[in-house]
Amino acid sequence: MSDASGTSVRGSAVTRGSRRQAPPRFYFSLRSPYSWLAYRDLLAHAPDVVELLEWRPFWEPDEASARALTAAGGHFPYVAMSREKHLYILQDVRRLTCERGLEATWPVDREPCWEVPHLAWMAAADAGRGQAFLARAYRARWQEGQDICDPSVIGALAVELGLPAERLAGAAHDPHLRERGVAALLDVHRDGVFGVPFLVDGYDKYWGTDRVSVFVQSVRERQLGGRGKSGKVNAPMPLADTVARSADTGHSGGCG
Repeated sequence: MSDASGTSVRGSAVTRGSRRQAPPRFYFSLRSPYSWLAYRDLLAHAPDVVELLEWRPFWEPDEASARALTAAGGHFPYVAMSREKHLYILQDVRRLTCERGLEATWPVDREPCWEVPHLAWMAAADAGRGQAFLARAYRARWQEGQDICDPSVIGALAVELGLPAERLAGAAHDPHLRERGVAALLDVHRDGVFGVPFLVDGYDKYWGTDRVSVFVQSVRERQLGGRGKSGKVNAPMPLADTVARSADTGHSGGCG
């Protein structure tokens, strides 16, 4: 599995003329259980497509990032989530994890700063360990119930991965990573991303875990001719693994 390219880490607009030739994108969020499940489904059922992906982070900016994003001409789509929707998502995620043989531990977010884990992911990707960090951070949040917005938790994960703890734990205070984070949020704005998982293949966009299989088919047909690296025709992703619906960007306790 390849790590994120410089483009996906730093953020840069893809012009309309070059969009069809651009690699497929996966907008992920470490906050979202639906993004976590889509990530796992892709790794389990479409490793050939995973190898082609540009990884793009999506997170709710703090005040500093929001101001910088506005100054750069962008905005972040935010829709407040009702209590009823939040309760439904709790039930839905429990059902979906059981279908996949997983046991999720719902984390508690206390005044989270989502720059902490997502800018740390950028730092890890710089060191060629973006995928390892993503896998470990998802597990920490959704299977161990850890607070990945706590810099000390990020530092501990960095140590496990053989990465510099201070750099990852302090990523949200690094001016250069902050600047790149705003560029990444501008890509969210330019690609019209309103929730996760959000996948882009050429001009086509796909939102939600129930669209992952369609995205995979599109990428295989457009980029691989329906065949993997071995030259063999790839089997479609199992429908049972792509039933979930994604939430919008509104969060009231840790999903979306």
